[in-house]
Amino acid sequence: MEIDWFGLSCFRLRAREATVVTDPYEKSVGLRLPRPRADLVTISHNHAGHDYADGVAGNPRIIQGPGEYEISSVFVTGVQTFHDKRNGKDRGKNTVYAINIEGIKVCHLGDIGHVPSQAQADEIGEVDILLVPVGGGNALNASDAAEVVSLFEPMIVIPMHYRVPDLVFKLDALEKFVKEMGVKAPMPVESYNVKKDGLPKETQLVILDIKQKE
Repeated sequence: MEIDWFGLSCFRLRAREATVVTDPYEKSVGLRLPRPRADLVTISHNHAGHDYADGVAGNPRIIQGPGEYEISSVFVTGVQTFHDKRNGKDRGKNTVYAINIEGIKVCHLGDIGHVPSQAQADEIGEVDILLVPVGGGNALNASDAAEVVSLFEPMIVIPMHYRVPDLVFKLDALEKFVKEMGVKAPMPVESYNVKKDGLPKETQLVILDIKQKE
């Protein structure tokens, strides 16, 4: 499986069975989405930075909200969480997606604003690769994100939703999260390629460059 990051919370998971794009965004956020092609799009919540399905080519199936889904041998479980720490009273709901693809469990946390409860964590299940917001704003900040990593103990952690050039949102820099994790920042890579039998035995941090061209 190949994982690419387009900025904010938008990733492409490209595997044998299918291609998944998460949380595509409109150009109003300041970044340019290069119209990736996908079979499946997951949307965590309604916001211009997360729900622009028209920005994805290929007439994909759109998944939006809790439930269990199967598309092209990709199994997806949507788990309801919240966009804030007060059960959605401030900013509403958020859907976390556990995506089983090529035998790997990828968890995309969307714009979650709180550390998941134990019940929510149990519903999400074991996680191989965690895609976690770390820049604060309306989502997890660095310290909360590090707590979520400890909760799930994934093999791979890929941060998202942090400050990058041209982004109009005011988010924290990635360095805050790296410091919270207590690790040395790895060199960013353009794409991350991984197979089930190639996952590390202990948690590793992977940092992706923004992919701005196809």
